[in-house]
Amino acid sequence: MRATAAFLAPLALGLGLCGTARADEKLPPEQQAKVEALLRQEGFTKWDEIEMDDGMIEVDDAIDAAGKKFDLKLDPKTLAIVKRKPE
Repeated sequence: MRATAAFLAPLALGLGLCGTARADEKLPPEQQAKVEALLRQEGFTKWDEIEMDDGMIEVDDAIDAAGKKFDLKLDPKTLAIVKRKPE
């Protein structure tokens, strides 16, 4: 019985730690449409991927009207742009 517990304890700990990392996820279609409308409203003309990552909406390579490229992070509840990183 002790050998089984000694084997299962590290396994359970390892599985628990694996559950914290989340892969990038596609947005539901209605939220995707809202994000795209917001991006157009903010003056962006093109972008690559829009996905959920680590609890934030990430937009890769958003290009504004002046042709400048940015990576954006949006709050998923308010859709406010909380980070704008020039590329």
